[in-house]
Parts: sequence; structure tokens; C-alpha cells
Amino acid sequence: MKIIHHQFDVIIIGTGGAGLRAAIAASEGGLKVAAISKVDPRRSHTMAAQGGINAALGNRGTDDWRWHMYDTVRGSDWLGDQDAIARLCERAPDAIRELADWGVPFTRDENGNIYQRPYGGQTTDYGEGIAYRAAAAEDRTGQAIMHVMLKRAFAQPITFFSEFFALDLIMDEDGECRGVLALEIATGALHTFAAPLTIVATGGYGQVYASTTAANLCTGDGNAMVLRAGLALQDMEFVQFHPTGLVGSGVLITEGARGEGGYLRNALGERFLERYAPHSMELASRDVIARAIIQEIRAGRGVNNEHVWLDLTHLPAEVFTEKLPYITTLCKTLMQLDPARDLIPVLPTVHYTMGGIPANVDSQVLRMNGGESVVPGLMAIGEAACNSCHGANRLGCNSLLDLVVFGREAGEWARGNIAPSSDSRAITQISIEQSIAQLNALQNYSGNQTPMEIRRQLQQIMTMHAPVFRDGATLRAGAEKLAELNRNLPKLMRVEAGDAWNIDRIAALETINLLAQATATMEAALKRTESRGAHFREDFPARDDAHWLKHSLVSIDAHGATHYTTRAVHLTAPMDAPSFPPEARVY
Repeated sequence: MKIIHHQFDVIIIGTGGAGLRAAIAASEGGLKVAAISKVDPRRSHTMAAQGGINAALGNRGTDDWRWHMYDTVRGSDWLGDQDAIARLCERAPDAIRELADWGVPFTRDENGNIYQRPYGGQTTDYGEGIAYRAAAAEDRTGQAIMHVMLKRAFAQPITFFSEFFALDLIMDEDGECRGVLALEIATGALHTFAAPLTIVATGGYGQVYASTTAANLCTGDGNAMVLRAGLALQDMEFVQFHPTGLVGSGVLITEGARGEGGYLRNALGERFLERYAPHSMELASRDVIARAIIQEIRAGRGVNNEHVWLDLTHLPAEVFTEKLPYITTLCKTLMQLDPARDLIPVLPTVHYTMGGIPANVDSQVLRMNGGESVVPGLMAIGEAACNSCHGANRLGCNSLLDLVVFGREAGEWARGNIAPSSDSRAITQISIEQSIAQLNALQNYSGNQTPMEIRRQLQQIMTMHAPVFRDGATLRAGAEKLAELNRNLPKLMRVEAGDAWNIDRIAALETINLLAQATATMEAALKRTESRGAHFREDFPARDDAHWLKHSLVSIDAHGATHYTTRAVHLTAPMDAPSFPPEARVY
């Protein structure tokens, strides 16, 4: 088999917000950068981000990055690493000002300042007041940021390899990452990319669930590559269900709608959050509101026992045209509803995956060998990474911030530690033989189900066995079903032959990746016998700091067996930042 070889200073896998920001920073430092993605960067899932990006700019009242840090720690249910959270929040204002200087068209107030809206879980004075912290470009914030970053990236000498599917990390015998093996989708040719530094920015794995706001491409391919490299994934049990998914579509109705004053109502017309979050109401944290919606439906107060209403009908007309034009169009197009006059049917849907590749505050990937050590040559950023600035539950509008802050940090780290045109050890055929063998093995799959049919089975298992409310028996049964699916996969799935534009083969590879991550998620959820953030165990309904104030780590060996361990949460921040000891989390 012919293999095409490339050599760069930095390889970035993924061209969403995190990957692009890292590529820009590294390239501006004179490094030779390759940006590899299975889709054109203009199809990145970052484009779908709606509501905003957090920063304590103080444009609508006094704000402080330390208050933002407290809200992020509290939102994480104290599972977030406070060194990473401090860096995220302290550097947020400069990151947003930089984006504005680059040309991101943030919505402005009457004085020309960046407009900021309130958002769930965001306060002033360490939980006392309401913070106006989310900067937004109408309700198309991700799209606005991506367009500007793409223009800046295309002006740099970055080499884009779009529609290349990353297969595996290339690791040497000493455990150092040497690059990546990728499949060119258009031709079926194999390419190796060698570099002193590889940055994984492949996004989340929301497609493990049936109802999700995540695009079809969100299959967490980087996470799966890390598992196959013998490394662990961290905190995979923490999957965020966004409270307001549009019923029947999985399309997100931005939290910004509630930030602008929207209400949630049950079938009786009650603003039911008075029962669950009397102080914050619709501005409580996402996991709190998602559980409240499910509890209302369970109690028989759901609309047709299947959803609740989002009520925006009392908002001024200019809110729909100036602040929420995108969701106004979505509702009219998908549901034939006018949100200015009609109630919107909503239900929690999978939105964000807090777990991922364990990394330190500098985005370097970690290996657990009795202790923890850095994996040379490998970094992870964005939703693929778990550094852990989100902990057990991500605060709304911190995801775009995560991308630009840690994306820039990773690129600048590369500038300071990788010499331009530095030599990279040649990649040998032996180092990629196992990956090639696994790719060729797809030709021998003898089933009669398509990869997408297998994916739907996997999604149903996760939806039924690891939903918003969980228990040990249900999780255990789900783990057994996933193990059976994994064992029988070669006898269940068929993969079309052919090299050029074999989309069926790509779908098969994605399905295999999803299955590995689903297995890690179910195992971590089963092991964590407490309720914290987005992970709620009905058989263990209390948070248990005495036993579970720690990160979970799951690896999967070559035989499909899972291995579980833990590592400590970083409860202290650098000297110039406060630290917040665990306390009761109430809204």
C-alpha cells in the first residue's frame, strides 16, 4: 500500500474554533503548521454555537474575573481544576477584546460597547447578584467568531488538509507522539504527518446519543485515537443535557433566550423552577434545569407527558429582531411557530461532553502510570480535552471561551518550545502497521447492517441506559449491551468496498470510535456512586466529597476490557487567584 509522507513543525487535528486558534498562534510564530480535518473548516460544529462567550468586561455593571471563576467552579460542582479555571477566566477579557479587534461583529449597546446578556449560573459578588457577562453576536456567536478566525487563518501559511480522516496517533516505543496517520477521503490514500508536536482538537462525542444538538460529525475521533494509543479518558460520565432542545429535532434553542427574559412553563402554565431553583429560576445551571424538566414530566405536569414550554411571548419585539433572530427563524422554519406569539416545545437534549483527553493547565496530555506524567509531543484542546475547566457541568458560554483561550495558549506554547523547521524522527512502516491492519479488517466484516444502523443501536443503548437520571442496574445492563455489540460488530456490520469517496467506510470508522467512547462513558458512570453536576444517580442522590472529589479515568485494552482509576482534583489556583473550597451548590 502506497503511503504519502509529510513533515511539519506542528500538526493540528481538527479545524473548529480551538484548532484554528492554535493554528493561527503557532503559524504567527513562524512554525510550519498542518491543519487536518475530516470536513472543510466552514462546516465545523463551532459554527453552531449561539448564545455567547463569557468575559468579565463589566460593560453592564461591575464585574470581576474572580466572580466568573467562582461561578465556573460552582458550575463544575467542584470537580473543575481551579488552576485551569483561573487561567480561563482571568484571560477571558483580553481574548474577547482580541476577537473584537480582529473584526468579530459583537452586538453593541447604545454607547458602542460590547453588549452582554445574563446567562445561567452567572453571578456577581460570589453568588449574590446577577452578572451580565455573555458577549454575543446576536444569537450566531460561533458563526461570527469562526468567519473572522478563518479569514485570519487563511492569511497565514497554514497548510489545510480538509477531508482527511485521522485514523491513529503514531506513538514510538518510548510513548512519545510522533504524528498521525490519516486517510484521504477523496482517494483512499494513506498519509503520515510527522511533527515534534501534535495537537488534538477534534471536538466532542455527542453523537453517542440519539437526541443531541451535536452535528453528525461530532464523533470524538481524537478521544478514540487516544484510547487506542493506550491512554485513558477522563470524566466521561459527565455529559451535559441542554434544557431547551427543540422537541423532535435535537436543535438547540439558545440559553440566551432565557438570558433575555424567557420563562419555562409546565402544562399548567406554572413557572415550575420556583420548586427547584427559587433564587435563580431560569438562570440556574443547565444540569439543575434539565433535571427539573424531567421531574415535571415524571410528575405528570409535562405537556402531553413529553415536554415543557419555553415562553418568550412577553418579550419586546426588538429582542427577536436584534438579539434572537436565528432562533426566531429556526422556530418558524422547523416548527411553523412564531416565538413572539407561540409557546415553544422544549426537552433536554445532549449538548456537550465535559469528559475527554486528560490534560494539564498547559494543554499537555497526561499519562497515568502510578502517578501522572506528560505525554511528549501531544496536546489536547477544546471539547476533546479535559483540563478540567468544566468539571462535572460546563457553565453556559464558557465553551467558546475555552476554545479561544486554550487554543491560543497551545499555539503560543508551541511557539516557545518548538524550533521552526525542527527535525522530526521519521515514521516507520512498523509504527503504523497495526493501524493499517485495523483499517483493512473492515473489508472482512460480514454483517448485513450499515454503519449508521449500528450507530442508531448504540445511541439507543446510551439513551436508555445513561440518561439524565441514572441508577446502577440500568448502567450495568447498558455496559453489558455495549460489550455484546462490540464483540459482535464484525458479524453485524458490513462496510462497502472501495477507496475513493468511500463515505460508508468513514461512517464505520466513526461508529467504532463512538462505541469505544460509549463504553468509557458507561463504565465511568457505573463506577461513580454519587450525584455530581450532570451525573445524577438515583441510587446515590447525594454528592459525596469524602469519596468522590476526584477525576475518573478509563482506558480500554486491545481486548476491549476497561480499566478504571482516579486522579486528584486541583482545588487550588495560582498565587494571584483565589481558591474556593467545596460548599453546597444551590441556585
